[in-house]
Amino acid sequence: MISAQIKNWIRTELFDQVPTSICVIDRDYKIVEANQTFSETFGAWQDRRCFSVYKNRTERCEDCAAAATFCDGQARSREESGADASEGKPTNYLVQMVPLTGKNGKVRYIIEMSTDISEMKRLQQEKLTAERLAAVGQTVAGLAHGIKNVIMGLEGGMYVVSSGIRRNNNDKIRQGWEILEEHTARIASFAKEFLEFAKGRAPKVAVVDPNRVARQVIDLFRETARRSGIELLSNLGEGIGEKPLDEEEIHTALTNLVSNALDACEMSDKKERHVTLSTREEDGTLIYEVVDNGCGMEYDVKQKVFTNFFSTKGSGKGTGLGLLTTRKIVQEHGGSVSFESTEGVGSVFRLEFPIDRLPELTVDA
Repeated sequence: MISAQIKNWIRTELFDQVPTSICVIDRDYKIVEANQTFSETFGAWQDRRCFSVYKNRTERCEDCAAAATFCDGQARSREESGADASEGKPTNYLVQMVPLTGKNGKVRYIIEMSTDISEMKRLQQEKLTAERLAAVGQTVAGLAHGIKNVIMGLEGGMYVVSSGIRRNNNDKIRQGWEILEEHTARIASFAKEFLEFAKGRAPKVAVVDPNRVARQVIDLFRETARRSGIELLSNLGEGIGEKPLDEEEIHTALTNLVSNALDACEMSDKKERHVTLSTREEDGTLIYEVVDNGCGMEYDVKQKVFTNFFSTKGSGKGTGLGLLTTRKIVQEHGGSVSFESTEGVGSVFRLEFPIDRLPELTVDA
């Protein structure tokens, strides 16, 4: 049994001792009671409404979770942002709302418990920055490797041409010249794609319908797929709200994936070939998925997909920059790229964007 002394301490002291900000609000959103931690974090609260104390607003928040709890009596938990009263700096906090009902079943008060998660958010941002810097390092290494491969091809072509000239062998000269043409074309393609990959344009983040971008990509490749005898399908999730995205960049990322999927189908000898672009939102994550039943990839190829400008499209056609570009775009949106592939069966490429890590909207100058 708990002693009377402990019970009394819990009732009279615990409220002010816990390191969590706790307040009680009434149906007019006025704070009627708060503990010491709340006062230290958010400042004076007496005779003030919650939206004034938390966010220095003059009216109720548009998407007020407390209003919903007063209406349906359900407990809620959500992330909010405000300002620390002691230092005035921006603060992120997790608020848990518990309704207190009267005898008639109506919610009379809500207890709000707020935990400061600013440090966790800061660490998440540092981790994201580190991931982006790692991607830059991989890009530089890949660029060096790609340039080396092109130079080796050019040197090989020059050697064959020189050998043909020394021997007065026109066939040898023609063979070497074809090698030089092939790698010259590769240089042009490589330079164009790398400039696109490395361009330093400022992100243009706006509120975008994720399904609209997917539909645009489907429309872009519809005729190409039809001419190749490939069925291009879409499976767009319902109820996906608008998200802060760089529409042009997301379009580029999806274009790369769908283009690769069509190429994989062209390399397959199956009678029925198809590519499906789908969208969905689950567990707080926006997901794009491109599925094909093309040639798939063997183990060694899968290990090189995101490294050193690797391409499976053959010399002169692919630069290996497509997937690197896609990964760069996805990481800049706080997301990740994953894939599954089985040789002879097909591949699945998945772009996952945690909604709470999406970039902030671009502010026009």
